[in-house]
Parts: sequence; C-alpha cells; structure tokens
Amino acid sequence: MAIYRFTLVSLLLILGFISNTVQSLRFDLQSGHTKCISEDIKTNAMTVGKYTIVNPSEGHPLPDSHKITVRVTSQYGNSYHYADHVPSGQFAFQASEAGDYMACFWAADHKPQATITVDFDWKTGVAAKDWTNVAKKGSIDAMEIELKKLYETVSSIHDEMEEEMQELNRTTNSRMGWLSFLSFFVCISVAGLQLWHLKTFFEKKKLI
Repeated sequence: MAIYRFTLVSLLLILGFISNTVQSLRFDLQSGHTKCISEDIKTNAMTVGKYTIVNPSEGHPLPDSHKITVRVTSQYGNSYHYADHVPSGQFAFQASEAGDYMACFWAADHKPQATITVDFDWKTGVAAKDWTNVAKKGSIDAMEIELKKLYETVSSIHDEMEEEMQELNRTTNSRMGWLSFLSFFVCISVAGLQLWHLKTFFEKKKLI
C-alpha cells in the first residue's frame, strides 16, 4: 500500500505539473506606471488570484503611496475583478470564455517616484481548487483526496488534448482541401499539355 501510495502521489505531481497553471511571482511597480500579466484560461476553468504589497519598512504602517489599482479582464474586454487604491486583495471566478485573461496593476503617480513591490499568486484549473477544504467538507481520507486530484488532473489533460486534436483536424482538413485543389489543377494542366502536344504532332504530320 505504501508503494502504491507513493507511485500515485508521484504520478499526480507529474500530471499536475503538466496540466496545472500556477503563476507565483514578485515584481516591482513604479508609481504612475502600469504592469499587466496575462494567463491563458480554458472555458469553465476555475481561477483564483491573490496580490499583496510588500511593506518596505516592517513594523511600520504601509506608506500611503503604496496603494494599487487592480483590474482583471478577458481578451474581449469583460471585467472580472476591480479594486481601487488597495494594499492587497484577491479574486476568484469561473471563466465563461476561453482565451488570454489580463491582470493589470496600476500605481498612482507620486512625487518623488515610489517603487512598489507586489507579491502576486495566480492559479487556474486544478491548482485553483482548495483540496484541504474539500477534504474537511467531504470527510474523506488522504487516498480519496489523491484519487480525486488525479481524476481532476486527467480530466483537465483530456480536455486539452481534445481541443488540440480538434485544432489538428481542422488544420489537416484545410491542408487536404488545398492539396486536392492543387492536384486537380495539376491534372487539368497535364491533360491540357497532352492535348496541345497531340494537336501539334498531328498538325506536323498533316493529319489534321
């Protein structure tokens, strides 16, 4: 059982690494400037984000200049989160449309210019699910949690593979259509050349 458990966890970690999307980063933002971070999210995928300004002086209140405005939008311009002049915040939503989502951070202009450091954690898909709460609410043991994670991961991979196969089929069909047209054009051209050659031959022989 211990060996099986280890193998399952290892497989889960490998598959999770392949299919989950996790962005955890720290970046600097100059006052008066904007920084945007994009993430490709599938339809109906869950996504959660959390951002916090790093206090430049621990033990002291956060300076008033260290506030940001945050907006999360889809590539079609639909807004999913907005917070104005805040030191921290979080968002969570289920994507209703596939594509690139943009989280933009803006700091108000300040004299002298201030540098704001932001911690940003963005998770989508299987990684966005709080499995600890699932275990507590469902009263299920660790093995069932691992199996549930594995099922979610495999389902996510299956959906991605299915989308890739559909795209491959569309591309293949398009190329086959052009190839068929090209083959038809070549056949017509060869037939025309053959007729012209035969006509020229018969004319030289004065048969026609």
